[in-house]
Amino acid sequence: MSNATSTQAGGLTTTRPHPRMRGRLQYQWYVPYLFLLPGLVLYLLWMVYPLVYEFYISFFDWKIMPGQVSEFVGLANYQEAFTDKTFWLALQNTVMYTLVTVIGQVILGLAVALLVHRVIIGKKVFRAIYYLPVVTAWVVVSFLFEYLFSSNRAGLINFILVDVLHVLPEPVAWISQTNTAWIIIYSLGIWKGVGWAMVIFLAALQSIPTELYESASIDGATEWGQFRHLTLPLIQRTTTFVIVALVIGGFQVFISVLLITNGGPLHRTEVMLSYMYDRAFNRLEFGYGAALSYILMVIVFFISVVQMRVFNRPATAVEY
Repeated sequence: MSNATSTQAGGLTTTRPHPRMRGRLQYQWYVPYLFLLPGLVLYLLWMVYPLVYEFYISFFDWKIMPGQVSEFVGLANYQEAFTDKTFWLALQNTVMYTLVTVIGQVILGLAVALLVHRVIIGKKVFRAIYYLPVVTAWVVVSFLFEYLFSSNRAGLINFILVDVLHVLPEPVAWISQTNTAWIIIYSLGIWKGVGWAMVIFLAALQSIPTELYESASIDGATEWGQFRHLTLPLIQRTTTFVIVALVIGGFQVFISVLLITNGGPLHRTEVMLSYMYDRAFNRLEFGYGAALSYILMVIVFFISVVQMRVFNRPATAVEY
């Protein structure tokens, strides 16, 4: 028996499924959801449930030891954050770290992408070299930078500045001093992320038709004019994505601070995640640590929305 019937109208033949087949096809809508179900279950189990449970913990003076009762404190953990001087210092340090590293990564990443884009031979090699720090573990590079900026002459930076260039009379205690410790953290953050920004910008540059540059050159546009009035507007959405992603990553700085300075001296290099870790796992104040995490989430969400509204404005045409 055929599973389809054919009808002819106006010289065209159309095939309709047999009535029994229609019933079978009608109940196959759920098949795609069966394939999505395993991933959805894992996402709910490992992502959504911990987030909801953490939000629940933030309203308690949470006790982790068996037999202890976790007291409900309501919004007390959130209220404490607004009077916590160390919290505001950690937030200030996080914002400053994000500002410095995002600016450095965007500028250097775009500059490297422009240079690699012009390379004819060995473009893949240079792209791999610049991207190598991105795939290197944070723990490894944190210890590496800690060694490079060692306070004695064994550190490469002090050796170059004191013994080779004779710029400084004696080695600098980079990690022991707040200002110099931030130089290490900033440098590591920028160095680690330049390759990622370079790859994203390079993909955007390669999507721009070369005919546009040829037309601009014929019209008398200089290299700077082409970059300012042609390249930058065409990669505007890419730049927005890079900045938003880097800002979110900047607010998540943790491992480098924990391993290099551990928030010291006297919490002067503390950032949001390191301070949350200290309150939750060192002082066992899990409720307060959970409240800090949700405050950080709201801050990052608000900043991301503002960035997308500001940077997604349509670019206006400008003469060369």
